[in-house]
Amino acid sequence: MGRLILIRHGQSQWNLENRFTGWIDIPLSPNGEEEARHAGRLLAGTKIDCAFTSALIRAQQTLDIILKELNQPSVPVKKDQALNERHYGDLQGLNKADTAKRYGDEQVHIWRRSYDVRPPGGESLKDTAARSLPYFKSQIMPEAIKDGRTALVCAHGNSLRAIVMELDRLSPEQIMKVEIPTGEPIVYELSSDARVLSKRVLTPQASKP
Repeated sequence: MGRLILIRHGQSQWNLENRFTGWIDIPLSPNGEEEARHAGRLLAGTKIDCAFTSALIRAQQTLDIILKELNQPSVPVKKDQALNERHYGDLQGLNKADTAKRYGDEQVHIWRRSYDVRPPGGESLKDTAARSLPYFKSQIMPEAIKDGRTALVCAHGNSLRAIVMELDRLSPEQIMKVEIPTGEPIVYELSSDARVLSKRVLTPQASKP
C-alpha cells in the first residue's frame, strides 16, 4: 500500500489582499508561513519519500517549510508548471471585490466556479485538469502507489481539485462544490493498482497518518 498526501499552499500575500493570483509569482504571507508550519506539525512522524510542487514560489515555500518542520530537508523534490494554479488571464492582479463590481457578481461567480468557462485570457478548471492530470498520472501516481512509500504534493487549489476529481471520481458538477483547505493535509491510502483505499483530511483534532 502506498500513500499520497495533497496540501494546498498557505495564504499568499495576494490571497490576503483578495486579488486574483493565478500564475503571478507571489510569496506567502506571514500567516501563510504559519499555515505551512501547521501542516508540517499535522504530519509529525510521517516519512516523506518524494515530493512534487509547482513552478510558483508560494507552493515551493510551503513545501520547504513543511519538510523543515518534519526535519526532512533532503527529500527529493520535482517542480513542474503542470501543477501551477489555474491561470486567471486578464483578471490576474485585480481585486476580487472590485472585479465583481465591474463585471457583476454573477459573471465573476461563473468564471470562478464553472467547470469549463474561461475568464478572459485565462483557463477554466477543465483546462487546468488537462495539464495537471497527465503529469499526475505519469509522474506522481507511479511514486504514490509503491508499497510502503509516501509521495507529498504541495500545489494549488485548482490543480489539486483536478487531482481530487480524478481520485474521488467526481463529476464536473460535484468538483465545483469541493473546497481544498489551506494547510490541511489530505491523505490517500492507495493500492498497487491505484485504487483509493481510504481518504482523510488531517486537522488538529485528527489522528496522525
